[in-house]
Amino acid sequence: MTTNSNGQRVLITGGTGSFGKTMVRRLLDRGVGEVRVLSRDEAKQDDMRRQLGDDRVRYHVGDVRDYDSVLRASRGIDYIFHAAALKQVPSCEFFPLEAVRTNVLGSANVVEAAERNGVGSVVVLSTDKAVHPVNAMGMSKALMEKVAQAHARNNPNSATTVSCVRYGNVMYSRGSVIPLFIEQIKAGRAPTVTDPGMTRFLMSLADSVELVEHAFQHARPGDIFIRKAAACTIGDLAEAVCELFDVPAKLDVIGVRHGEKQAETLASREELAQADDFGDFLRVPLDARDLNYALYVDEGELGQGPTEDFNSANAPRMRVPEIVELLKTLPEVRAELALRDPVLAC
Repeated sequence: MTTNSNGQRVLITGGTGSFGKTMVRRLLDRGVGEVRVLSRDEAKQDDMRRQLGDDRVRYHVGDVRDYDSVLRASRGIDYIFHAAALKQVPSCEFFPLEAVRTNVLGSANVVEAAERNGVGSVVVLSTDKAVHPVNAMGMSKALMEKVAQAHARNNPNSATTVSCVRYGNVMYSRGSVIPLFIEQIKAGRAPTVTDPGMTRFLMSLADSVELVEHAFQHARPGDIFIRKAAACTIGDLAEAVCELFDVPAKLDVIGVRHGEKQAETLASREELAQADDFGDFLRVPLDARDLNYALYVDEGELGQGPTEDFNSANAPRMRVPEIVELLKTLPEVRAELALRDPVLAC
């Protein structure tokens, strides 16, 4: 995606979700010629249509599980941002085959349709849960990354570049914990915390959009892009929300849910050993070797690489005052504060 976006046509799968809506607005501000939104929820599409009121946005009702609907939606498209997914860890634990159908097979449909329609670049949205996965959601996202990389290996002369971006927790995205904490505080309840010592990365929606744009501008086939992020404990995050809304920091500890880890990992030590550092971003390049492994036995050098993963336990740690200031930058949090007390929103 070039800095001059006039006339470019972009498809966003799952475009009515938190990522998709933010990306659509960003693209419209940059002057794209057309944005297509592919999703299953016609009600959310109608809400979005009325909110945006922009005839450059075209809405396609369909499902990434259905190859034909993806093929139709991607005709004449220059770029695809693939955000459609099942993202809730507990629900994927109970229905793992549904996660496979959407996150793996649906992603394969997007890649195949893009190849067939001559799309220039596809960026697929992954997650820190795909690294050393222990739950069905993370496992299905890890396989999605493999689908993207296999396309690069098997189609070295393709006109379609398929790459991945890998996120930590995106603050105030649908289903995330911050809006849950705020909802509980507004109802006069203590925020529910699984384990106060559990750590997670924090990233804003704006940061996630910048990561996608970086990938569109710099991707080579099979690349994985990661945005460096700070982390915090879930207990400190809940305490920061309580402080921001001027309520006692009393937490309701409910225990770890199905498939949750104590810490998440954005990049494994094996990936870090070969990653390119772009300052705010990391690029993990494709291992483009073929199956003739014997050819490579005597090549390369054995050296001492990183000994640790880049995870939320060893990442730069945000404390409560820093989290409070970060939360104040979120438009949704400022809006909630303004409803509660205009003075608090300042």
